[in-house]
Amino acid sequence: MGTEHDRERKGAVNGPSASARGRSDRPGSAQVVPSIDVEDEETRYLAPIGPTEPSDGRKTQSSEAHAPVVPVTAEELGRQIRELEARLKSMLAGGQPHDASGGAAGGPETQRSPRQGGAAAHGSEPPLSEPGTARDVLSTDFYLRQWGRAGLRSRSEEVDEFGFDPKYEARYRPLFDFLYRHYFRIELQGVEHIPAEGRCLVVSNHAGGPIPYDGLMLRAAVRREHPAQRELRWLADDFVYYLPFAGTIMNRLGAVRACQENAERLLAGERLVAVFPEGAKGSGKLYKDRYQLQRFGRGGFIRLCLRTRTPLVPCAIVGAEETNPLLYRVEHVTRALGIPYLPITPTFPALGPLGLVPAPTKWKIRMAEPVRFDAYGPEAADDQILVRRLAERVRATIQGLLDETLATRKSIWFG
Repeated sequence: MGTEHDRERKGAVNGPSASARGRSDRPGSAQVVPSIDVEDEETRYLAPIGPTEPSDGRKTQSSEAHAPVVPVTAEELGRQIRELEARLKSMLAGGQPHDASGGAAGGPETQRSPRQGGAAAHGSEPPLSEPGTARDVLSTDFYLRQWGRAGLRSRSEEVDEFGFDPKYEARYRPLFDFLYRHYFRIELQGVEHIPAEGRCLVVSNHAGGPIPYDGLMLRAAVRREHPAQRELRWLADDFVYYLPFAGTIMNRLGAVRACQENAERLLAGERLVAVFPEGAKGSGKLYKDRYQLQRFGRGGFIRLCLRTRTPLVPCAIVGAEETNPLLYRVEHVTRALGIPYLPITPTFPALGPLGLVPAPTKWKIRMAEPVRFDAYGPEAADDQILVRRLAERVRATIQGLLDETLATRKSIWFG
């Protein structure tokens, strides 16, 4: 006969005793689940971890796993989101996270530390300033943080892949409608040539001086006058994105950076797209060269239509080139900044930023019948001679529309 210690060691080697087996068979007892990195033959040497019998006031893990999931209501979810926003805002401001009621998340408001503006523990450390006091207001980071938060709060949750923000655009739509109806008093002809659905490319002359408004006004005209109220997206020049804040604002209003890849993605989505083949040369024409179309690049818009089988609608805009008449342009100094030129107008830079306000000229927009390329295949886009001939044909059509409209115009201000 061995000692009691020897009997316990022998029982541990040979397996659990009857009493242990009886305890494991009790209802509610926790079962030993082997880990995935333990061999099956080794699991019999493992002892259960933690209490094998749950207490009266606790539930087992298995019962919690099979507990029914209580659905979260919209009000509860909104309350949780507001609490997280309040805590995040207080953390960014350098303070202690606050709950929805305004108190500190970690305890009552009276138990703040000296760094949060409360009384010092021993009366020796002076309290620091609260966020938003004079010390913070005088710092540059304060305005950058507030500006960033305001921008995030104003941004819509539904922004497309090109940066268009419908919430931001709807905020300024009354201003664009005012410019369209009362300031520029735009007259639109031939909008019925734009199809009611499907992809289409509108090709127009480019003008407007330092800040061209033709893209915004063309979008407003189609949205207001077209029977289907189609949304038009226009391709903006590269130099716009080098101006402070201009690129971001134009993107949020519906503009897309001009390149073949972006244009193809827009047309693949069956959208209406406007292009200005003159580019920066069109908006930089001097007043003496107004309404004289510049070279249409290398015919990239023609290759785009040939590859995607997209119809083309020629468009002429009259009245935009007198809004900011360009008398002279400085080009040598601005090349390093990415800006094509520094405009010299009758009011800019003499009047400062006020000199960029456009003059209230009378605008007329005319659209011709669509040009289709169904007779050509996608391989025709590689034929340089054909591309240039088609580009010159479209250019001649737009120049004819400009000459006809100018011939019937009696006044720059009243049409």
